[in-house]
Amino acid sequence: MTFSEDKLKLVYTVKELCRVCYTCVRECPAKAIKIINGQAEVISERCIGCGNCIKVCSQEAKVFYQSRIDVKSLLQSDSKVAAIVAPSFPAEFPEIRDYQKFVGMIRALGFDYVFEVAFGADLVAKKYKQFLEDRTGTDYISSDCPAIVSYIRYYHPDLVKNLVPVVSPMVAMARVVKKKLGSDIKIVFIGPCIAKKAESEEIDEVLTFRELRGMFDLVKSNIDDVKPSDFDLPHAGRGAIFPVSRGLIQTVNIFDDVVEGNVIVAEGRIGFQEAIKEYEAENLKGQHLELLCCEGCIMGPGMTPGGKRFERRTYISSYVKQKLANENQDNFNKSLEEYSDIDISKDFNPSDRRKPMPSEAEVGKILASMGKFSNRDHLNCGACGYDTCLEHAVAIVEGLAEVEMCLPYTIEEMHASLKDLAISNEKLAKVQQALKQSEKLAHMGQLSAGIAHELNNPLGVVLMYSNILLDEYPPDDPVRQDIELIASQAERCKKIVSGLLNFARKNQVKLEVINLKKLAEDSIRSVVIPQNIKTAVICKTENCEAQLDYEQMMQVLTNLNKNAVEAMSSGGFLTIEVGGKEKEVIFNVIDTGTGIPEENMEKLYTPFFTTKGLGKGTGLGLATTYGIVKMHKGKIEVESNTDRLKGPTGTTFRIILPREEGEDVEK
Repeated sequence: MTFSEDKLKLVYTVKELCRVCYTCVRECPAKAIKIINGQAEVISERCIGCGNCIKVCSQEAKVFYQSRIDVKSLLQSDSKVAAIVAPSFPAEFPEIRDYQKFVGMIRALGFDYVFEVAFGADLVAKKYKQFLEDRTGTDYISSDCPAIVSYIRYYHPDLVKNLVPVVSPMVAMARVVKKKLGSDIKIVFIGPCIAKKAESEEIDEVLTFRELRGMFDLVKSNIDDVKPSDFDLPHAGRGAIFPVSRGLIQTVNIFDDVVEGNVIVAEGRIGFQEAIKEYEAENLKGQHLELLCCEGCIMGPGMTPGGKRFERRTYISSYVKQKLANENQDNFNKSLEEYSDIDISKDFNPSDRRKPMPSEAEVGKILASMGKFSNRDHLNCGACGYDTCLEHAVAIVEGLAEVEMCLPYTIEEMHASLKDLAISNEKLAKVQQALKQSEKLAHMGQLSAGIAHELNNPLGVVLMYSNILLDEYPPDDPVRQDIELIASQAERCKKIVSGLLNFARKNQVKLEVINLKKLAEDSIRSVVIPQNIKTAVICKTENCEAQLDYEQMMQVLTNLNKNAVEAMSSGGFLTIEVGGKEKEVIFNVIDTGTGIPEENMEKLYTPFFTTKGLGKGTGLGLATTYGIVKMHKGKIEVESNTDRLKGPTGTTFRIILPREEGEDVEK
């Protein structure tokens, strides 16, 4: 059953195989492929059946309508069936050296008759010559390629009047067969073209050579066992050369050279489109156009993929030479005369399928979304399948394309996403580390609070009785020194217990409005600073006031200052930077000391961890600092470097606190 252009999907996409390379978009002259959610979909009403997308798809995701089952049903019916074979068959079946074996194989499939379309080409060429030699002033465009005819009807409807009003060789041959055998004969065209499947209702079915080869393989016919058979009459003449480039003008012996000829031959996606544009712009006055969508029919999408163009041309040439040498010219002329009364004229009607050009504002908006604000931004790389960025933008407005098809834009978006992802990963790592640290310190805080509570009572008894004993013993009593040692160590234990309580956040925060710069200056004055260390307080905020617990924040900064001084035994700089935003306060305590080794970074706030010598530190300074900062609903960060080869050594402790009560900097 032959289908019309309105009810058939000639070409469609196997979505599971599509890799979205946009090659089909680039090769489609009608721009009949749209990208939806990253998938290439053929728009049937825009498709001209050229098959370019099938030829270029390396993933075999583009396929065409298959007619083998319909043809088999037709052959099994009671109707007489005739095959009309396109003249490009020698290029498809070079392994069958004797064309009569080829004809015999077709008959073996069940066909009652086998005709050569080349005779129809002879009739068409004769009619063409009359039009091309006409002096009425009309410049004609060839109409034998159905894909070209559809392209002009759909996208250059004003040029339909210039199409030669003649049917294609296929339709001409079908009319010859019906004159000879009657109108009840069923006709199957066999050739290299997909567009033929939707060309004419006068053809019952259309097989491509690829489909025919598949039918040969299924019956497993042996060439040696096939009975040779010639084509049924009428036999063709020079029309057999029709499927190669310039085949039409060679058939009718018309010149196409620059000096004498008035026929311009253009083929292939780029060639025929350029010729039509120049013709439409009236740059080719007095010239006729012979146009082929493929580079000759021998390179049609219905041919087996991978064939070489010029090799196939030699097969056609060899066959035509052999044919013309053996053909009786008188018989050929009689056949032409016999069928000369067949009407092979055709009227072509426009079918305008052009989309209205979108407004500049719509196109400009799309270009801006892809980062193209000036002509300099238009790379016109063609990676999207469109020749220019402007064409791509227009296609997006028309719903045929997507912004993501732009490779430079996608790469920039990917780089931005990777950068954002890296930042997010870094933040996540810090949050995870802070959460891990918080959980660990929370457990230690609970333990510390319990220990401090249990130690306070017996420690108070020791302190009380040691002081009573000190009052009872005179200064020169040797026992007094032992009691003084007990009292001093008990006092030290009291300080440790107090530090544990601070770490466990058992103290209350007494908020008051304080001057941040004064707090920083007071913290430096509370620490003994050697002469080889320079200090500075730098205020980087206009609002130097905040609600903080002065005594506890003094303890925090004092602890950090002491650690900084101890890290700069050879001298250096101690700087406290006071800054922040509208809702937060930031203290940066910066030293140029030896830095903190990487392996110690995770242990900084752990109670009793210290790198100082025995008896020189309790290991509670930073733990207490951490506790106080958390009580203020703030956070503490540290950056340090111990490698002189990678940059200056030193450490920066950053304390971030809410400026007012009720705020939380960690949100």
